[in-house]
Amino acid sequence: MTKRYMLTAAAIAVQVFLASAPLAAADKQNLQKLLTEVQALKKTYEGRVATLENKLKGLEQQKAQAAKSETPASSSRSIRSNAFNPSIGLVLNGLASSFSEKNSEISGFGVGEEGERGKEGLSIGESEVNFSANVDDKFYASSTVAIVQEDGSDKIELEEAYIQTLPDAGLPDGLRLKAGRAFWTLGYLNEHHSHADDFADRPLPYRAFLNKSFNDDGVEISYVVPADMFIEFGGGVFRGDDYPSGGSVSGLGASSAYARIGGDIGDNQAWRLGAYTLHTDVNSRVTNEDSVTFVGKSNLYAADLRYTWAPTGNAKDKELIFQTEYFHRNEDGTYNDSNAATGNVNFDDSSQGWYAQAVYKFAPSWRVGARYSQLLAANTPAGLTGSALDSAGHDPNTISMMGDWTNSEFGRVRVQYNREELSNGREDNQFMLQYIMSIGAHGAHAF
Repeated sequence: MTKRYMLTAAAIAVQVFLASAPLAAADKQNLQKLLTEVQALKKTYEGRVATLENKLKGLEQQKAQAAKSETPASSSRSIRSNAFNPSIGLVLNGLASSFSEKNSEISGFGVGEEGERGKEGLSIGESEVNFSANVDDKFYASSTVAIVQEDGSDKIELEEAYIQTLPDAGLPDGLRLKAGRAFWTLGYLNEHHSHADDFADRPLPYRAFLNKSFNDDGVEISYVVPADMFIEFGGGVFRGDDYPSGGSVSGLGASSAYARIGGDIGDNQAWRLGAYTLHTDVNSRVTNEDSVTFVGKSNLYAADLRYTWAPTGNAKDKELIFQTEYFHRNEDGTYNDSNAATGNVNFDDSSQGWYAQAVYKFAPSWRVGARYSQLLAANTPAGLTGSALDSAGHDPNTISMMGDWTNSEFGRVRVQYNREELSNGREDNQFMLQYIMSIGAHGAHAF
C-alpha cells in the first residue's frame, strides 16, 4: 500500500471515529485537528505526485521526438541483434623490395610459383579479406580471400573456406573436426597467415617444400588431452591438388598426422614441441615456371620447437621468442626437366631443410630479429646435370635480419635485410620495407 492510499485511509478512519464514538468535547477537538493535518499531508503528497507524473510524461515525449528525428523515414526494420552477422576484417600488406641479383633460382630444387622470390620494387603483396562467425551453437565458419597480382593483373585467390566444430557440438571434450580448405597443421608457420610472420618472407624450407604453405581441400580431426600440460594429436585426409601434391586423380591423394606437447616453465616461460608427417601421391607437379614436372610419391616429415620468455613477466613489455623447424623430404618417382631434354629420369632420394630464428621485443612497440635458413639438396640424378634440379654441390642458405615497429595490434612497419646464396658463388643482397595494416575484426594469433 502506497503513502497516498495510507493517508486516505487514515482520514476516513478519523472521520468514522468522530461520528460514532462517544467522546468528550476536548477529545473531539483534538481528533478534528488531527484530521485537518492528515488531509493537508494528503493534499501536499498528491501535488508532488502530479508534478512527478507531468515531468515523466514530458521526458517520454522528448525521447519519442528524438527517436523520430534520428530514424530515417524509409526505415521500418527493428534491428535487435548482430549475433548472426559475420566479423569482417581486411589486412593490407604492402612491400618495397630491392635485389642485387636478377636470378633467384634455388639450386637443386623444383620450386612452385608461390615459393619463388617476390617481385622487386613496389608491391601490394597479399591483401586479405576475412569473414568469420559462429554458424550456431555447434559450428564456426571462416573464409579468407587474398588479392594478389600475377602476370600484371590482379587476381583473387581463395586461401581458406572451412567449418569447425565448437565445444558444444556433441563431440567428446577436446575433440575437434575441421573441414574445407585451410592452412592445415604441418609445422609451426603453416597454420598462420603470412602477415602474422615475424619476417617479411618465409624461410627456404617453406618455399622449397610447401610452396610457402599447404592449404589443400580436406578434413582434419584433432584431440587435446585433458592434462596439466598441453598434449594434442590429430591428422587429416586431403584432396591432393595443392603443392607438394598435384593433379589428384582419386580426390584423396594426401594424408597427414601430427602430435604436439607443450607447457609453462614457471610464470614467465612457455614452450611447445611438435612432430608432423604429410604423405602425397603426385600425379603431375609442375615447378620452375612449367619446366620441371614430377610424378610419384612424396613423403614429408617435420619437427618444430617454439620457446617464449617474458623477462618482466609481461610479454607486452619485453619478450624473447626462439623458433626452429626441420624438414625431411623423400621422393620416389620420375622427374622431367624440359630444359634438360633428357626425358623422364628416375629419382629416389631425400632432401632436407631447416631454419632457426630469434625475435626480441625490447620495448612495447619495438622488436629486432635474426634468422638463418638452409636447404640440403639431394644428389643430382644422372640426366639432370645442368638443369634446375642440379645442385652442383651447393646447399642454398639465407641470413635475415629485421626490425619492426608496432604502433598497435592493428599496424606494423618492418625493415629487413636478406643475404641469399641460392646457387654456388652467387649472393643476393635484398632490402625490404613492409607495412601490415588491419582494419575490422582481427582474431588473436595462436601460440
